[in-house]
Amino acid sequence: MKNVRRPKYLGLFTLAANMSITAKVSILHRISGILLFLSIPFLLFILHRSLIAPDFYEALYGFMTNSIIKIAYLLLIWAFTYHSCAGIRFLFLDIDKGVEIKLAKKTSYLVIFFSTILTIIIGIIIW
Repeated sequence: MKNVRRPKYLGLFTLAANMSITAKVSILHRISGILLFLSIPFLLFILHRSLIAPDFYEALYGFMTNSIIKIAYLLLIWAFTYHSCAGIRFLFLDIDKGVEIKLAKKTSYLVIFFSTILTIIIGIIIW
């Protein structure tokens, strides 16, 4: 029992602080994809019900004008814009464009910048 290897605790926040920006962009790309995937049934249900029942549409419209619900919309909009921007970046990486370290870091920052700007623009439009 003296040579028992015990698992080492790796704190998530400690690991995240030491990650490069490219790793963070990759992880956020996966998180945004999961968020979009999990929202599909809910969005399809809302679309279906609003198309077949006019009274549901009116009630839904009143519900969706709530500020908290608009923030949830912004989260989904961010997930979509971020996932799209990061997906374009990863498509270029697949064809060996932008794989150099400096360029990969620049494109990672660009993904974050453009997805944030697009989310702000769309948020201003829907608010």
